[in-house]
Amino acid sequence: MSMSAEPALPARLTALISEGLRPVETTLIDGKAIAASLRHRVAAAASEFKARQGVAPGLATVLVGDDPASEVYVRSKRKAAREAGFESIEHRLPAGIGEADLIALVRRLNDDAAIDGILVQLPLPRGIDARRVIDALDPAKDVDGFHTENVGRLWSGEAGLTPCTPLGCVLLLKSVLPSLAGLGAVVLGRSTIVGKPMAALLLAQDCTVTTAHSKSRDLPAICRRADILVAAVGRAEMVRGSWIKPGAVVIDVGINRIAGAQGKGRLVGDVAFAEAQGVAGAITPVPGGVGPMTIACLLRNTLVAAGRRRGFAVSL
Repeated sequence: MSMSAEPALPARLTALISEGLRPVETTLIDGKAIAASLRHRVAAAASEFKARQGVAPGLATVLVGDDPASEVYVRSKRKAAREAGFESIEHRLPAGIGEADLIALVRRLNDDAAIDGILVQLPLPRGIDARRVIDALDPAKDVDGFHTENVGRLWSGEAGLTPCTPLGCVLLLKSVLPSLAGLGAVVLGRSTIVGKPMAALLLAQDCTVTTAHSKSRDLPAICRRADILVAAVGRAEMVRGSWIKPGAVVIDVGINRIAGAQGKGRLVGDVAFAEAQGVAGAITPVPGGVGPMTIACLLRNTLVAAGRRRGFAVSL
């Protein structure tokens, strides 16, 4: 029995590798521009949805406590929802709220016909079991894609709601790769929010996927085999340039604040960006790469959820 040859990298990246096995130039994947395009399409589809259904898609956000980072995230999401023409409803709850009361609110939102998507901002305060709260959501309104039913649908290949950050990563990959089929992908990190769903999405794209983590042996060697490397470990500049296969496409999910010049903090990813340039065929910057895609995909999920609930076909 003959063995088929390994699928080749796209011609553009192959040409870069041929230059002494080092790319001449690393392509920056512009997450801001790609996210803006998706948000524009969502807004256009939401306008058509409202014209036909008589109501706008409804997104409810639930913020518990006063964590500054969570407040910023929720404010950004509400602003984006309004700009897309959605109805945006915010529920702010004190940090001391009981788990039962929070779940009761979630169930009221499940029953509210005007609400198509529900987002419970994580993390939740101590004493509240996030898994119980998330699994109290109606899976059809779980626009974060974290409900156990949506997780199962993702891994089984059935239609569901997909976690926003991994979905955004796939869209970024497709912006530079005409096909992901047959490529070797390494996902560095195994969180339930990014790492695991990322692996499932790459498998669905017919990649050969390795999930690496803190207990994996010889991480540099594992990463150097990857045509696609997704770094989602939350450790500043952990992935060095020497870990990257020449010509690989690198998606950096990490957002880490480190000390900068004159005591000012700056944001960096999980990849040593300066070292990766000149080695990677394409890479997402931090900031301006994956981050903008997360909110854009949240809007996309809310519109998809609204369409499914109301029999309206959404095409993006």
